[in-house]
Amino acid sequence: MTIDRIVIMFAGFMVLLSLVLGYYFSPYWNLLAAVVGLNLIQASITGFCPFAILLKRFGVKPGEAFN
Repeated sequence: MTIDRIVIMFAGFMVLLSLVLGYYFSPYWNLLAAVVGLNLIQASITGFCPFAILLKRFGVKPGEAFN
């Protein structure tokens, strides 16, 4: 699995998790989904993603987006 796929899967998981937590506990958890979405937009424009840098240091092979 490449860095790109891990980042996208983790972002999707975080969005779904925040929506579930927002539904059952507090609507403020939906802010986490907003932060994840904004980070995805920022990463697509700048190519900078802290999670991708961390994965690269752990030796995960890069994909097309995060080299």
